[in-house]
Amino acid sequence: MTLKHKIAVAALAALVAGAAQAQMMRNPDVGGAPMFADRNIVENAVNSADHTTLVAAVQAAELVDTLANGGPFTVFAPVNAAFAALPDGTVETLLEPENRGQLTKVLTAHVVEGTLTRASIDEALAAGGGRTELVTVSGDALAVEKRGNTYYVIDENANGARVTIADVMQSNGVIHVVDKVLLPR
Repeated sequence: MTLKHKIAVAALAALVAGAAQAQMMRNPDVGGAPMFADRNIVENAVNSADHTTLVAAVQAAELVDTLANGGPFTVFAPVNAAFAALPDGTVETLLEPENRGQLTKVLTAHVVEGTLTRASIDEALAAGGGRTELVTVSGDALAVEKRGNTYYVIDENANGARVTIADVMQSNGVIHVVDKVLLPR
């Protein structure tokens, strides 16, 4: 093999390795849409078909600017099915303008200041004997536990939400998709 061929093979191998590494570092798709690490929480959430109820609630609570421009935040983002599992009429009632304070409380009970990735949560779990306590932006408490390879976020009412997609990196934090709505006491 000539030197020219060796250089071409090495360049091709580096290109393939770089593409594989970029693919591994890429955020997972959420709700059928790519999530881009250089976009903020709101810019990504509006593209997820699984988070249309959450996006509508964030808009109704007038939290768009906070979640788009503030941070960093860790958001435990319930999917549409989580909102649909609430008692009949709950979502509709929360979305009414006169209930904006209550809606804001529920939504901010899903948000923690800072960027808590799986790795940082694992460190906190190790230090906390398998459980770590978090304080949300609303001032409410959440706990995180890991059972096997699955993370659970537990609200003040002892209801657990399973993290179905973790570490969806954002320009202003991280999203962890959860399968239940977390409710403050």
